[in-house]
Amino acid sequence: MIDIRITPDKNELGRQAATLGAEAIRTAIARHGEATIIVATGASQFEMLQNLVVAEGIDWSKVTAFHLDEYVGLPESHPASFRGYLRERFLAPLTIKPAFNFVDGEGDPTAETKRLNALIAGRRIDLCFAGFGENCHLAFNDPPADFET
Repeated sequence: MIDIRITPDKNELGRQAATLGAEAIRTAIARHGEATIIVATGASQFEMLQNLVVAEGIDWSKVTAFHLDEYVGLPESHPASFRGYLRERFLAPLTIKPAFNFVDGEGDPTAETKRLNALIAGRRIDLCFAGFGENCHLAFNDPPADFET
């Protein structure tokens, strides 16, 4: 069953998402000694990340994070870089940093895919923070998405 919640605004939605996410991270650490999460970017993540980074009781040293996606060929210094976004909104506010595996948008896409696949292979993914965009896109899968590419 899907837990669907309707909130009065994006601030409350972000607060609730961060509260539920923080609890899932704490539970994974309690059960397994670590947590693996996937973190996304975009406007749908602003309020959630703002609340998640101040959530109490998360031992971020026991968290391994993966970055969902990145533009090919875009340097991290570019304002649209998802790496820059996550460093600013997720990593910078944390006093204890999780292990973070960024997608290198400037690397060879095939080699980068292999590198990340090797890092994530066999890991239990405890939580993925991802939101749907205004046109209902998820990551770079815009409607109508061609799932064969």
